[in-house]
Amino acid sequence: MCVASLTALIQCSIGSVSIGADYPRDGAVVGNRQTCRTRADDSLPEIARRYDIGFNAIVAANPGVDPFVPGRRRKIAIPSQWILPDAPTRDGIVINIAEMRLYLFPHNGSRTVATFPVGIGDEGKDTPVGTFRIIAKIKDPPWNVPESIRKEKPYLPAVVPPGPDNPMGSRALRLSNPAILIHGTDRPWGIGTRNSHGCIRLYEEDIALLFGRVGPGMRVTIVNQPVKAAARGGRVVVQVHDYGDGRNLYREALRLLDAKGLAGRVDLAKVRTAARARSGLLVDVSRQ
Repeated sequence: MCVASLTALIQCSIGSVSIGADYPRDGAVVGNRQTCRTRADDSLPEIARRYDIGFNAIVAANPGVDPFVPGRRRKIAIPSQWILPDAPTRDGIVINIAEMRLYLFPHNGSRTVATFPVGIGDEGKDTPVGTFRIIAKIKDPPWNVPESIRKEKPYLPAVVPPGPDNPMGSRALRLSNPAILIHGTDRPWGIGTRNSHGCIRLYEEDIALLFGRVGPGMRVTIVNQPVKAAARGGRVVVQVHDYGDGRNLYREALRLLDAKGLAGRVDLAKVRTAARARSGLLVDVSRQ
């Protein structure tokens, strides 16, 4: 059975699968990479939810593993370690759509970073980047079906009331951009994928936790950073995610490393390999 480890740095609670990590002294990396062994009836989506990971993230970290029939006693990499995304200020919520992950930075006396996987806008319905504010918290929100969606699905009513079939889930955060909400979902298998019309979706257990920790006026910064890099303990690490928008991630990694003053400390072959693999795992690219 897969059981999340408990350490001084990161706490993963099965059934309450938020992840909270002490804010790092170097401001760079949180969490610990983990592994588990599958049971006969396990699938990667089930393991992902158990560890509060999104679907694409766990699939990318385990190339060659059948997501739905991985096999019994298969060793699975849990991508539960993250380089914090760059943002103008690490204040409030930062969402990196390239890795499909939300970060809640320390506030109101908190000393921890909370992080949750998210589902985001599908191709052509991309979640916009930018800086916004939470303007309202809504419990048991009705879904006012947009006209654009009703044209695609004319069988839908104008309003879907709260309940188990409501795609808004049990809670929603309305942002200053009226086209975007952060909300729960009735389709947990979509977390960690591009499947919405632009909104940001969380597992129900995660939106309940986030909802209780944030309030109107909080900043929400949305970025698109498929490559992240940091210096850690004298080493240089990168984390590469495949957002599928055709960018040359090796070139992007080189630009980022140069901007951070780290280019002279890396092995270019290792950087190229990490950019090709796009595993979402932290990769040490330091020179020997």
